[in-house]
Amino acid sequence: MKQITAVLIGAGLRGGWVYAAYAEAHPEDMKIVAVAEPDEERRNAIAKLHDIPAERCYRDYAELLSEEKMADCALVCTQDTMHFEPVTKALEKGYHVLCEKPMSPDASEIVTMGKMAEKYNRILMICHVLRYSSFFSRIKELLSEGKIGKMISIQHIEEVGYWHHAHSFVRGNWRRADETSPMILQKCCHDMDILLWLVGSPCQKVSSFGNLTYFKEENAPEGAPERCLDGCPYRDECAFYAPGFYFEHPKAEADGLIYAVSTETDRESVIQALKTGPYGRCVFHCDNDVVDHQVVNLEFENQVTVNMTMCAFTENCARRIHIMGTDGELSGDMEKGIIELRNFSTGEKETIQLHTPSTGHSGSDTNMMKDFVKYVREDSEEVRSGASVSVESHLIALAAEQSRVTGRTVDLEQFRQDIEEK
Repeated sequence: MKQITAVLIGAGLRGGWVYAAYAEAHPEDMKIVAVAEPDEERRNAIAKLHDIPAERCYRDYAELLSEEKMADCALVCTQDTMHFEPVTKALEKGYHVLCEKPMSPDASEIVTMGKMAEKYNRILMICHVLRYSSFFSRIKELLSEGKIGKMISIQHIEEVGYWHHAHSFVRGNWRRADETSPMILQKCCHDMDILLWLVGSPCQKVSSFGNLTYFKEENAPEGAPERCLDGCPYRDECAFYAPGFYFEHPKAEADGLIYAVSTETDRESVIQALKTGPYGRCVFHCDNDVVDHQVVNLEFENQVTVNMTMCAFTENCARRIHIMGTDGELSGDMEKGIIELRNFSTGEKETIQLHTPSTGHSGSDTNMMKDFVKYVREDSEEVRSGASVSVESHLIALAAEQSRVTGRTVDLEQFRQDIEEK
């Protein structure tokens, strides 16, 4: 089988330590031949891991994409607001593209990227990794087999996890909607995509409610300093005390979160980074503005209704779903890999236990990369999370944010028309 070659644009946690890591683990499938990353430490680390020559290491993606096409595909893993230009330039150059989600916080850019992939006849695959999970793939099969009859309604919950929310959406890169994207797009476009896929019908109407309720200045305990290491008197009772989390919480290393704090992960380096960097700030003294809880209601063309809840205040980072049909119901827990079916007429109950790896979105990251390699090898026209379907789920998320802000239900057809007319 042909080894495909890739250029890496953005060597952060997802780009450098998930997608590029697939090439390191599966050299028979993929080789990273160039990297563009403004952070010198990260750029050098990736170059060393993948044996990339100095002349193929760039500070800026514009430099890399100004060169002649040097690989089969480009992995675009920059920040949310920085996807449009490298994606469109890579498509113009003839690269197939894997783009980290969300495509963009700008609706017109999202639509344009979808059109450009079609224009240049290139694969533009979006990292909606949940479509590649054994959990949601099995649910899709069960629904297609008519196991619960005609689908009527879905309840879906995304438990963000208090520790994940504090790391990424209070202290971290996605804390401000104006600098990245709204929470419902950044975190939940995965979920909008899955719901759209499971329902199998266009969405017509969206309403949404939510707020930033807890992680703000007015909720800071009396005497809490700006930084955790500035003598915080609540260090032993605060779940968000930064040193305790980054040195003791199992997810800090297992999910690679500690690498966001410091490239060097020895105790001294991490402590220094927490003293000066963003991840050492008190969660009540940050400049975050994204919501910490939100609900979204969806009505689809086939009359299926959906309620989705996203909340920061949970122990685990998990997804749970309950699908109600005319003949029965299905409930599932993605992280536990459990799907339960109940038939109304027979009273029969069935439990399906799936094997779900504990890392990488329950194994979805690896499955997605395997499929991307296959698509590029075959120059495929059928891509499970291609731009043609991903544009729709992104627009649903943006419509949800518009509804949350305005307090009005959004008509999706009119929403699309308004974008096209801009």
